[in-house]
Amino acid sequence: MLYKIFSPAQEQTPENPTLILLHGRGSDEKDLFGLKEHFDPKLTIYSLRAPHQFEWGGYTWFDLYEGGSVDEKSFSNSTNEIVTFINTVETKKLILLGFSMGAIMSYSIALTKPHICSSIAALSGFAPIQLEQTYRLQELQELHIFISHGIHDPVIPISAARKTKELLDRSNANVSYNEYDMEHRINEKCLNDVSRWLKNRLDNSK
Repeated sequence: MLYKIFSPAQEQTPENPTLILLHGRGSDEKDLFGLKEHFDPKLTIYSLRAPHQFEWGGYTWFDLYEGGSVDEKSFSNSTNEIVTFINTVETKKLILLGFSMGAIMSYSIALTKPHICSSIAALSGFAPIQLEQTYRLQELQELHIFISHGIHDPVIPISAARKTKELLDRSNANVSYNEYDMEHRINEKCLNDVSRWLKNRLDNSK
């Protein structure tokens, strides 16, 4: 899997926290990597490239159908590639941050594999109801989730984020849910909030 990496100057050990970035459809590993200057400098950051080419340019994690259902073959392929990559990373503090389709991937991996990461930040995405039977909602007590979504999002409507919040209300995860006056993007307030949340997660990690 292709990726970009940022490592702090200090020597890397399993104690160092790691952030994995998952971009949206039609983008690549360079997209979210530009946010690294806003995040805690202690983080080792990997920004992954999705494995499937998107017909309009860039890359995609899976095919998304009308109504929010996912193509299970491409979705499973991407899930397996991300999990395989995660298993090569030596860290006790792993956080996933995804935007749009990357947020969908983050949700699905964390909700089906509760101990694979400590936290996820899901920006402008949703947890597919189609896969709900695979979610282990009562095993998420150690998982922290930051959710952000624009109330004017024309790509993934705010209703999708609210449905995911309702789903997670039935879990034992620690959820921070945030709506913003924006469209399908990450505005300054959202970026400041997720940066602060990331810092708090690192400061409060065991």
